[in-house]
Amino acid sequence: MECDTCANYTYDEEYEEYVCDVNMDEDDYVRFITGKWEACPYYRNGDEYRVVRKQM
Repeated sequence: MECDTCANYTYDEEYEEYVCDVNMDEDDYVRFITGKWEACPYYRNGDEYRVVRKQM
């Protein structure tokens, strides 16, 4: 999984670590922590400049 570049991967000040900020059900969470997904269905590219680079 490419969590480091995902827009849903945010810093939680309470836990002082990065967490996945998606509200998923229990089945999805088990797939997430065990790595059973080939590609995360919640992944959103967090690169804000991606569109700009394409225009250049």
